[in-house]
Amino acid sequence: MKKSLLSAVALSAMLAFGGSAWADVLMGVGAPITGPNAAFGAQLQKGTEMAVKDINAAGGMNGEQIKLSVGDDQSDPKQGISVANKFVADGVKFVVGHFNSGVTIPASQVYAENGILDVTPAATNPQFTEAGLWNTIRVCGRDDQQGDIAGAYIAEHFKDAKIAVIHDKTPYGQGLADATKAALNKLGMKEVLYEGVNAGDKDFSALIAKMKEAGVTLIYWGGLHTEAGLIIRQAADQGLKAPMFSGDGIVSNELASIAGDAVAGTYNTFGPDPRKNPAAKEVVEKFRASGFEPEAYTLYSYAATQVIAQAANKAGTNDPQEVAKAIKEKGPFKTVLGELSFDQKGDRTDADYVVYQWKKGDDGKYNYFQID
Repeated sequence: MKKSLLSAVALSAMLAFGGSAWADVLMGVGAPITGPNAAFGAQLQKGTEMAVKDINAAGGMNGEQIKLSVGDDQSDPKQGISVANKFVADGVKFVVGHFNSGVTIPASQVYAENGILDVTPAATNPQFTEAGLWNTIRVCGRDDQQGDIAGAYIAEHFKDAKIAVIHDKTPYGQGLADATKAALNKLGMKEVLYEGVNAGDKDFSALIAKMKEAGVTLIYWGGLHTEAGLIIRQAADQGLKAPMFSGDGIVSNELASIAGDAVAGTYNTFGPDPRKNPAAKEVVEKFRASGFEPEAYTLYSYAATQVIAQAANKAGTNDPQEVAKAIKEKGPFKTVLGELSFDQKGDRTDADYVVYQWKKGDDGKYNYFQID
C-alpha cells in the first residue's frame, strides 16, 4: 500500500516537473470580431486558426503545440488595450494582430513591456515599426509605400483631376491619406480639398456638397470600406461624378454591398492577390472547401503565423525575443504570400502594392481586379 502511494506521488512529481515536454505555446489573435469591421476580423481569425491547425499537424513550434486564444478588440483602441492585458494575464507569448493601426500601435506597447511578440497582418501605419520596439513585425506593407504607388498612378492617369483627399481621422486613415497627399504634392499635384470625417458617420451630404462646389473629379479616401461605401453611393445619388481611389482598407466584398452599382470604377491599392500565388493553392482550396473565401487579409494572417512558427524552429526556442531576432535575421520564410524577409525594424524587405479597379465579374458580382 505504501509502495503504491509512493509511486503515485512520484508519478505526480514527474508530471509536474516534466510537464514542459507537453506544454502548449500560447498564441493570441487580436481583431475586430464584432462591430463595423467584423468582416476583416473574420479574415484574421480564420487565417490564424487554419495556420495553427496546419502547423500543429506538422509538429508545432519546436515540438510544442500552439494553443490559440481569440481577442475581440472591436476596432476600438481602449478595447484593444483590454485584449492585450488579457493576453498578458493568460500567459500568451505571441500575437497575430491587430487589424486597425489605431489599435495595433498602443497594444504593441503593452506586448513589448510584457515579453510578447506582435506580428500584424494588416496594420500599415509606419509608426508601428518606426517606434523601435523589439517586438513589432508586419507581413503587410506600409502606408508610405502604398501612398507612393497611389500617387504615381494618379499622377499618370488623372493628371488633370481636381482631387479631394478625405480621411476618417484614424491613425490608419489619416496616415494613408497624408502619405498619398505627400506623394501627389511631390509629383506636382495639389488637392483642391482636404477634409477629415468621423469614423462611423452615416450622412456625407455636406461633404459631397463641398466637393461638388470645389469641382472635384477624383476622391482619395483614407479609411475603411464602411464609410467608403456610403460616400460612393451618396456621391452618385447626389450627382457627383468622381470615382474614389483608396487603399487596402476597402478590400472587402462588403464594399459592393454598401455602395451598390456605384462601386463600379472605384480604385484601390493592395498587394498582389495572394489567392493567385501558387504557394497558397492548397490552403486556398482548404478555405473554400470549408465555405470561407480567403480574401484580403486571410492569407496575410496565415502567413504571419507561419513566420512565427518557422522563426521559432530556426531559432531552436519559443522565447519571443529570440523568435523576433530570428525573424529579422534568419529569413526568408516560406509562406502562402511567397518568401518573406524582414529588416531590423520588422518591415518586409519588399514593397508589393499594386492597383485594382472594382468591376462586375463573370459571376455578375462586383469585385476588385488588378489593373496595374
